[in-house]
Amino acid sequence: MKLGIMQPYFFPYLGYWQLMNAVDTYVVCDDVTYIKGGWINRNQIKINGAPSMICVPVKDVSQNRMICKHELAIDEKQKQKLCQSVDLAYRHAPYHADVMQLFCRVMDAASGNLVQFLLRSIRDTAEYLGIQTQLLLSSEMEKDTSKKKQEKILDICSRLNATEYYNAIGGKALYDAPTFREHGIDLHFLKMDEDIRYPQGKGDFLPYLSILDVMMYNSKEEFHALLSRYTLE
Repeated sequence: MKLGIMQPYFFPYLGYWQLMNAVDTYVVCDDVTYIKGGWINRNQIKINGAPSMICVPVKDVSQNRMICKHELAIDEKQKQKLCQSVDLAYRHAPYHADVMQLFCRVMDAASGNLVQFLLRSIRDTAEYLGIQTQLLLSSEMEKDTSKKKQEKILDICSRLNATEYYNAIGGKALYDAPTFREHGIDLHFLKMDEDIRYPQGKGDFLPYLSILDVMMYNSKEEFHALLSRYTLE
């Protein structure tokens, strides 16, 4: 069984979905420390040819609390403003109507616990894209909470009977392949192709934007072709 584990992010970039699609089970790791300035509650879209940040407000952000212990701090006016920003940025994109329907539905339900909101957005987006990978929430799993970092990942792999573990290439320095092999697990790192390009509207092509940008300019069939544009190390 192929397993992937990643933190929850706000409409994350293409590589996040490539990893999800490449595995059988994907654990959303929400019981780790919240990192300020990361991508948990924000991302970038393209506005007038330049990258621009979109953000969901979070109440009392603290790096001393887990992600799952945070609450949203967004009101109806902020929801409308966020939807309007995305709407104006992509009004001429070919798949604008379908993606806006998804995005605004997700934002309309934005309230309460941060992770429940992010998990809902991930599930709705995966369904829209036809990704059928099983999604689990780390905070709801039985596991040894005393373990940290690599040992925590190995514990989850063991409990889920994983034979292969996939991680994003950015985490290559965090894990040791021989140690995984000792536990009967093959370790792989997924690297999104750097030459991915698609028609993106005004201005130069900007890589690593929110998945919203990819969906706005690609049909579901074109998107599925992009899902396979990676290498494993």
